Amino acid sequence: MSEEYNLQGLSILIIDNDTFSSASISEAMRGFNATVYSVETVKKAADILSREHVQVILVALQLADEKFLNIIKQYKVKHADCLFFLLTEQNYSLVEPMDDAVKRILNDYFQKPLDAARFAEVVGTSFGRPPSTGTSLSIVEPIISRAKPYFLFRSYQMRAALANLPEISSSGQTVLISGETGTGKELVARAVHMLSTRSDGPFVPVNCGAIPESLIESELFGHEKGAFTGAHKRRIGKFETAHKGTLFLDEIGDMPMSLQVRLLRVLEDKKIYRVGSEKRIPVDVRVIAATRIDLESAVRNNLFREDLYYRLNVLRIHLPPLRDRPDDIPILALHFLERAFDEMARPQPYPSFSPETLHLMQRYLWKGNVRELRNVMTRVATLLPNDAHFVFPHHIMPHLEDRETGVVADEALQSREGIFIPTGTDLAQAQDMLIQETLRQTGGNRTKAASLLGISIRTLRRKLNRDLRL
Repeated sequence: MSEEYNLQGLSILIIDNDTFSSASISEAMRGFNATVYSVETVKKAADILSREHVQVILVALQLADEKFLNIIKQYKVKHADCLFFLLTEQNYSLVEPMDDAVKRILNDYFQKPLDAARFAEVVGTSFGRPPSTGTSLSIVEPIISRAKPYFLFRSYQMRAALANLPEISSSGQTVLISGETGTGKELVARAVHMLSTRSDGPFVPVNCGAIPESLIESELFGHEKGAFTGAHKRRIGKFETAHKGTLFLDEIGDMPMSLQVRLLRVLEDKKIYRVGSEKRIPVDVRVIAATRIDLESAVRNNLFREDLYYRLNVLRIHLPPLRDRPDDIPILALHFLERAFDEMARPQPYPSFSPETLHLMQRYLWKGNVRELRNVMTRVATLLPNDAHFVFPHHIMPHLEDRETGVVADEALQSREGIFIPTGTDLAQAQDMLIQETLRQTGGNRTKAASLLGISIRTLRRKLNRDLRL
């Protein structure tokens, strides 16, 4: 299987005191051309992380104590692209005992004996390394290119949310998708449609919250000519339009109670009648509904019909908010930034995110979720100076919609973790970048900047006058 995925250029750190297990995993990963570090203690792992940039960390569960998890948290702040996996004993279920702190930094877990090909697939696809021969082992892979950007993910949370997507798609049953606004519910619905036997049929989306109550019945079921004032001709509704395909009812929680009764009847009978007609028309439609609200609570408060809720909630997909899957933020942000640059025909190379910026974005609450992140990256791409090589926190902050209550964002701005300088930058340019960013962080205070840089104020003045001409 070593020809399937080429992991050349990626470094993998394996921490396991089971020498037989670690040796076999190391040998397998070297077969995929990865650089492998294998240690048996947390102390040795910390030493490697202090001097090496490791993209993948695989640790045996028994060694993942609180001290080690804190090390990983700090490392991922500086290296947001790092993937973190746990290695458990066979038949061990990690779902119940895992606390929220671990979930936020964990990408996935694997059981012993490790399936090396599957592990290489997960790592390879996360870093955009397609297999050199054959096809992906994942059935979800074919939809990724068609469902971007919401299917750009590497987090444990999204893997868990979409774990049963192929089975749900092929079942043909009604699906209820829940999640906050902007989490990508419609794209998941489209993915279900594309993976189903109805993929050749139409996918018809309807936003139940965007249609006036007086028009939604006609919108869904159609009407006959003269059915009401203004009905000058027959109209075909969304149910008929979606025949042999999928009808996506977005924000189903906003549907009026009076219409919920009729929807329930259609789901049961598979027949509709247009407004102004008593003729029943058979329809072959799969319904996928989505909601941003808690429908269970709406049922308890008599705002949503209980019988309709149970009719819709046959299969369930819940999409976590972006703030609960911070590992996905760097790849999504980079995707949106690069796409915005391309759409504006801005010159390349694309700018990079400084460590402080990554830290800021991963700590910010993103109440608008992926949609808000996309909008922020578009604004950043529009206003970023042409000579900017990096995106710093001060480029991001003005565009955050919730910055008034974003205490986390302020904390991130105050961090002093340095700037990221890419390999290949010449020494003089790197020095200039460091001086300019330090002056920015100190508000132009040259005395403080000199102190942070570890040079005298006279040396700083000389460099500014001679090299930067400031």
